[in-house]
Amino acid sequence: MHRSPHPRWLALAGIAASALLLGLYARGGHAWPLGFIVLLPWLLTLNRTRTLAGALLSGWLMSVAFVLAVFVWFGTAVGSFTGSGTPLALLVATALAPLLQPQVLAFALVRHWVGARHGPWLRALAGACAWVACEWAIPKLLGDTLGHGLAPSPSLRQIADLGGAAGITLLLILVNEALACAVMRWRAGARVLLPSLALAAAIPALMFGYGQLRLSTLQSEPDAATPWLRIGMLQSGLVDYEGQRQQIGAYAVVRKVLDTHFGLSRAAIEHHGVDALLWSETVYPTTFGQPRSADGAALDQEILDFATASGVPLVFGTYDVDAGGEYNAAAFVEPKTGLLGFYRKTHPFPLTEYVPAWLDGPRVRALLPWMGSWQPGSGARVFPLRAADGRELQVLPLICLDDVRPDLAIEGARLGAQAIIGLSNDAWFSADPNGARLHLAVATFRSIETRLPQLRVTTNGLSAYVDMTGEVVVSTALGDQAVLAGELPARDPPPTLMVRWGDWVGGAALVFLLVLVVRWVLGAWSRRTARAAAPMLAAEVAAAYAADVVVLTPSWRIATALLRLTAAAGLLALAAVDADGRRAAGELAGADPALRLGGVGCR
Repeated sequence: MHRSPHPRWLALAGIAASALLLGLYARGGHAWPLGFIVLLPWLLTLNRTRTLAGALLSGWLMSVAFVLAVFVWFGTAVGSFTGSGTPLALLVATALAPLLQPQVLAFALVRHWVGARHGPWLRALAGACAWVACEWAIPKLLGDTLGHGLAPSPSLRQIADLGGAAGITLLLILVNEALACAVMRWRAGARVLLPSLALAAAIPALMFGYGQLRLSTLQSEPDAATPWLRIGMLQSGLVDYEGQRQQIGAYAVVRKVLDTHFGLSRAAIEHHGVDALLWSETVYPTTFGQPRSADGAALDQEILDFATASGVPLVFGTYDVDAGGEYNAAAFVEPKTGLLGFYRKTHPFPLTEYVPAWLDGPRVRALLPWMGSWQPGSGARVFPLRAADGRELQVLPLICLDDVRPDLAIEGARLGAQAIIGLSNDAWFSADPNGARLHLAVATFRSIETRLPQLRVTTNGLSAYVDMTGEVVVSTALGDQAVLAGELPARDPPPTLMVRWGDWVGGAALVFLLVLVVRWVLGAWSRRTARAAAPMLAAEVAAAYAADVVVLTPSWRIATALLRLTAAAGLLALAAVDADGRRAAGELAGADPALRLGGVGCR
């Protein structure tokens, strides 16, 4: 006799299937359509979960599967950077999976809680809102969300200018939910299935239609009067500064890095005719403008002299320092003018770059010697890039993790930026290109949300030119030493809802969930009040209709009955007398016409 699989194995199979789909989806390329079904197997298991504890367990297991399927490369990178090795780093990442992917737990719990009280449609919307609200309230380390998987689709990704990548995530979850609802009811007939299937088809269709409309308006060329600037990006391929410092010394490392970049810069000017130069993050690994030694002062001056001699402005990654501490920064240097200013990285990488004061201390640093000591910057800044002939482009600098969150790009667009320039050091992704690909995919959404073109230069890849539609026009390969040039128009971008409203989807989703909670609390309070008031109301009704009751003794009851019989007999006698009187009067009236019924008259 055939026996169906145990429900627990079915639940594990659903989680494993979704994890497999997520792993394929995260690799990008032609796998982007999987975004519309990646959660489907897991949702089918969640729909059969009857308890909140079961939903919690399912969410925890899904978060672990999510990390193992999508972020194995992250464990490899962390293990290499810290020297702990890949197995230990993967073990730690697995243990911390609910903290690394908290939106999975929030989704499972909220979805179950709402589903126990409402129908499948509100359950689906509440679950999707919980996912994006959690990612908004607790920003993830790499800023990743399901919506970034649609980066390879030119049409579907355009809707990000309305609600960002979070808005796409919300729509993807709703499509998954609609398909799950259809699968659960597939035997109910076409009439029952039609609403779910219609929703699952309508969302991608609307996304595609909007994308096509936006592309038709964005791909027009600027008018002839719009100035363009040609900017060169230098990918040196030099990594592991610390390892080289131990081998050849700190000064020799800086000397090697500068000489390599001076050579690549001359090639960019001579062969590509660039108007400005971009070097990558921390390419000058010491404080610029505030040298710590005579050698440092000489190197600073060498950079200034190079900018003046070449006649092009230069932007490069370095360190800045003040009384508050040291900063990962981007220096803007102009020919003859010298240092124009610094942008300080706003979102330093936790632990490796920045350690909060409550965690910092000698014991912690002795245990984790690789921890950094940089401070976070104060937010977005916009700088001019000026060509030798007076053409000028307002640019927003972003350093590494600055480009994984929408806030800085939106702030820069509001400050008047005409382009984004990104500086990053993705050397810790060298062992696995998936990390570098994810970082680039996330960064492209900043251009879609703000409609600002973007030049992104990294130490060893992936450097790229991204246009305002999020298209990677050209990019380098990982590990290459290369010069990349991109032309940017000096014009203001078209307005977007994201720039006007900010990163609003997550906040709006959180408000929606709070409304549901408030409604439930008020309803529970009303029911409790009604239950408490019911006995009091019953007592009041009884009191209002209460009357005094007197119970007579048997003798009095007999007397009362006799009195009632006597009264009835009297009434019958009166009726008989009245009838006889009426009969006699009729007889008299017939004998004498002068008499009238009811009285006597005279003629």
